[in-house]
Amino acid sequence: MDNSGIARVFSDIATLLQLKGEPVFKTRAYQRAADIASEYPGELSAIADDLDELKAIPGIGDAIAKKIQELSGTDRLEYYEDLKGEFPAGLLSLMEVPGIGPKTALRASEQLDIHTIEGLEAAIEAGEFEKLPRVGHKNAQSILRHIRSQRRQGDRIMLGLALPAAETIAARLAETCPDASNITVAGSCRRMRESVGDIDLLCTSDDPPAVAKAFAALDGVVDVLGQGDTRASVVLQSGLQVDLRVTEARHFGALLLYFTGSKQHGINLRARARSMGLTLNEYGLTSDLTGELETFDAEEGVYERLGLPFIPPELREDHGEIEAAENESLPNLLIDSDVKGDLHVHSDWSDGRVPIEEMVAAARELGRDYVAITDHSSGRGVANGLSVERLRAHNAEIEHVEAEVGGIRVFKGSEVDIRADGTLDYTDEVLSELDIVIASVHSAMGQERSVMTERVVAAMRNPHVTAIGHLTTRLVFDGARSREPVDLDLDAVFRAAADTGTLLEINASPKRLDLRDAHVMQARKAGVLFLINTDAHRPSGLSFMQYGVGTARRGWCEARDVINTLDAKAFEKFLALPKERRAGKTAVRT
Repeated sequence: MDNSGIARVFSDIATLLQLKGEPVFKTRAYQRAADIASEYPGELSAIADDLDELKAIPGIGDAIAKKIQELSGTDRLEYYEDLKGEFPAGLLSLMEVPGIGPKTALRASEQLDIHTIEGLEAAIEAGEFEKLPRVGHKNAQSILRHIRSQRRQGDRIMLGLALPAAETIAARLAETCPDASNITVAGSCRRMRESVGDIDLLCTSDDPPAVAKAFAALDGVVDVLGQGDTRASVVLQSGLQVDLRVTEARHFGALLLYFTGSKQHGINLRARARSMGLTLNEYGLTSDLTGELETFDAEEGVYERLGLPFIPPELREDHGEIEAAENESLPNLLIDSDVKGDLHVHSDWSDGRVPIEEMVAAARELGRDYVAITDHSSGRGVANGLSVERLRAHNAEIEHVEAEVGGIRVFKGSEVDIRADGTLDYTDEVLSELDIVIASVHSAMGQERSVMTERVVAAMRNPHVTAIGHLTTRLVFDGARSREPVDLDLDAVFRAAADTGTLLEINASPKRLDLRDAHVMQARKAGVLFLINTDAHRPSGLSFMQYGVGTARRGWCEARDVINTLDAKAFEKFLALPKERRAGKTAVRT
């Protein structure tokens, strides 16, 4: 069993123990074990034979280590199976539906005999589920929307799972097969779509059969779906399917273009080729007149032959990119290295995992010029939100850490709850003591559109609010662990953001990706300026910036659209401006 499977088992155990009324320390131990398993940099199964090595991992004791050994060796855990047997069948699957907590799931099982998602859907449609205590019609309908949304997602995998898996198996192939060159991740991953169907890998070789054979034998491959001389399809331990295509170097440009997509972008390019008397396929361009094949070792050559500049993969979605290329008006997309700071970061003062000093040092190691520590306000009771007294101690600690760590500017901040009525957790006097205020919705997410819109706009009008965090509140966990966005009049919100000089966050956490790419494009056209932040709760989360940059690129953002591309001095100058003067790219960049 891989790390994600082990984490899921421990998380389920924690939930079931909580339902049983077991002591809090016991449930927390299993939840902590789940967090450790999901974040461990290597595969736990690789060290499972050595009990001492497992126990050397901080937070893993003897009992948990032995359970990891059992899971790694047998793909099951007797303790877990016995615990599940104490509850109605299907309970855990019901709890995966957003909006259904453990107690509601238990009542649904025991009182309504619901054991499947299909049964839950039928009970909601029949009006029975809403009669359970603390459910009601509105919550039931919200849960029904989540169920149908999950069904629409089908078997697609979120980018935050797919891209690391793709990069890992590409690296393994490079290490084990010297015959493979130009190993490249293609498909939806390369275009940085938020979800992918499967993973496409391409490479070149003078000995394609040897590469296909080596690929099928890689560590982590549990099933070979097909293998030929120039291709192979495998299933990884995580359940992801990976397809490899091997070609000669001279065909690589056309092959990469073909397998990067999108489908409609390819159709448009082939139509352009036909208008020029050419046929475009994965091998190159063929003259309709002579039958001669032109080959290309890089994509740039294909575009040039078609009379176009290179179009970055993130733009290949049939959103006018070919017309922009023809008119020489493609955006100069921002790149990872443009981002200088991270302005939404948590520590163990609220719901983060490590002290402020560790988060700051990790940000400095990643090359950030500045960082803001934005632990939760007091309204987030479940997130150990900060009272005014603790916030002021937090501010003092930030100043101390900045001096101790050195080499990075550290801003005093808070992620402040936008209450149901649009007011904020802290008074203006308290907010004025902060450098950065990220205002976010964390509660009352079922409000009607007009109410939710006015709630967010009211927060934007506050002169101390720097940005709105994860605007739509959606979660894009894999499968059932998603959450639908709140209902907002986005046009009105984007106008208000531009008018008030309030930044909108592109939350780079792969669990959020909020704003999504289409919203970024819409907001950018309305004159909105952005922050790309990781919302990191542990040092590893600081590396999520690439997902935010990918989303911004898909929204056609240039560096000038994103304020934390400014260096520390220029960013401080921006913060010193009254909010009404922060609107507009020209004012910010001069």
